[in-house]
Amino acid sequence: MFDDDDPFLGRVREIVAELPGTDEKVSHGRPAFFTKKVMAIYGGSLKVAGEWVQHPQSILVLPDPDARQALLDDDRVYLPAYWSPSGWVGIDLDDSSDWAEIAELLDASFRLTASPKLVAELDAAG
Repeated sequence: MFDDDDPFLGRVREIVAELPGTDEKVSHGRPAFFTKKVMAIYGGSLKVAGEWVQHPQSILVLPDPDARQALLDDDRVYLPAYWSPSGWVGIDLDDSSDWAEIAELLDASFRLTASPKLVAELDAAG
């Protein structure tokens, strides 16, 4: 369900590697990034008119609740199957992606899912 050589996946891996205590495993056919809990997933899908629509080059994150509505107003953002009822969103990636924004979204998702000790470690690293 993913290409290990996908350059967007490579960039996501680089960003996540900067977050303390994170690891990656393939779950349900997709790369999942986690500490004790999942903090991001590469690739997602949603059902439209009874058909599954794949978003293979996207990142699923748990945004800060205050930022979620603004994200939903963006054309790149979708509500991923299974994850959206818990507040998660999917963001499609392409050559025009703002990687500083993606890093901020991954940081926010990390902060909402990681232990207080890991968040403190991230803050101490500056």
